[in-house]
Amino acid sequence: MKHFKILLLKFVVSIVVFWISIGLFFGATLVEIISFALLVTVVSYLIGDQILLPRIGNRNSVVVDFFLTYLLVWVFGGGLLHSYLMVAWGSIISATLIAGSEVFVHSYILKNVKPVVRENQRSFNQSFAFELAEEQDPDPRKEK
Repeated sequence: MKHFKILLLKFVVSIVVFWISIGLFFGATLVEIISFALLVTVVSYLIGDQILLPRIGNRNSVVVDFFLTYLLVWVFGGGLLHSYLMVAWGSIISATLIAGSEVFVHSYILKNVKPVVRENQRSFNQSFAFELAEEQDPDPRKEK
């Protein structure tokens, strides 16, 4: 039930953001606004909130959500929207507003929903991250 509330919250926020960014400024239709909101909600929830948020944290996940929204509106806006000006400015405005709202959505998710992270996942041991060495005797013709 918590996931449904989060999806509903993200969908309502996305509708408002896309109504402001492409509806109010550029006169997009209600169908275009709802289709962008549904697409961004589902993709952002699956990639940003379920996969990346528990692993990379709030700040980095907001940056990923910005670029994800920008990319989705840019790619799918070329087919749905009427001019390149709508696509360019609509993607910038909507990505900025979505990223601003995702700060609050992510804080709600981190407080109220237990992240699904595998318990047996290997941890990254940084002591073995980089192994650098110099050759003691780089000339292969030399004998020891």
